[in-house]
Amino acid sequence: MSGGNMSNSGSPLDFAIDRQSRITMPAVQAAVARGNALLAYQPVVQSDRTGRPAFYEGLIRVVDDSGRIVPLKDFMPVAETTELGRQIDCLSLQLGLSALSEDRSLRLSINMSARSIGYPGWIQTLRTGIADAPDIAERLILEITESSAMELPDDVNRFMREVQSHGVSLALDDFGAGYTSFRYLRDFCFDMIKIDGQFIREISHHPDNQVLTRALQSIAVHFDMFTVAESVETADDAAFLIDIGIDCMQGYYFGAPTIAPPWKSPPAKAQR
Repeated sequence: MSGGNMSNSGSPLDFAIDRQSRITMPAVQAAVARGNALLAYQPVVQSDRTGRPAFYEGLIRVVDDSGRIVPLKDFMPVAETTELGRQIDCLSLQLGLSALSEDRSLRLSINMSARSIGYPGWIQTLRTGIADAPDIAERLILEITESSAMELPDDVNRFMREVQSHGVSLALDDFGAGYTSFRYLRDFCFDMIKIDGQFIREISHHPDNQVLTRALQSIAVHFDMFTVAESVETADDAAFLIDIGIDCMQGYYFGAPTIAPPWKSPPAKAQR
């Protein structure tokens, strides 16, 4: 992002985004350097047992000096390809490993970019965490975004072989959102695929989304990958997904992300 005034070629939206990033980024960098972050946990439920989470996704939340949680949209698109993005991935992984070590019944997924595979601090954090407590590896799921995985397929394949040998599961996040190369997908060995929410929202009322989701599910089944539908927000959508055989569901219908660990104070059961 440029730091000057809006150029003749820049749109008002570009200028607003640029200004917001210049306001937000220093605060985020300072917070990450001090480790001022926490995880918000969202349940992922099995379609045939919706009342009990199969695992939780741990979503990073950065807290600034005022105690405000900084919205991810204000900094993550800029941070993703920079050193800051790698530091955020490190912090997220550290928090996830700590939660897993505190509760041996917990299964947790943590987000990462494929760019972090080659980042020494991140890979060392992972190796140390699973070496100190091998049972943690079997309860850890790493979610790699589709867009970053397709940019670095060779790195991802090498990484898969290493971590899956320790029992870590791997999920392809936001499946269908980008421009997947099916040649690479064939070569990858993801344990699960998370179907992007743009195909899931209001799926019970949109035939186009139904066709696309069935196609994505068919690809996952063909490659023997577990399926998770993201952004499930209504009972009708959940019922449709259960009917077509989606393995797991995640979304506000089953629970919003919360910074209070739900397994310590179980939430009310969701209804089918």
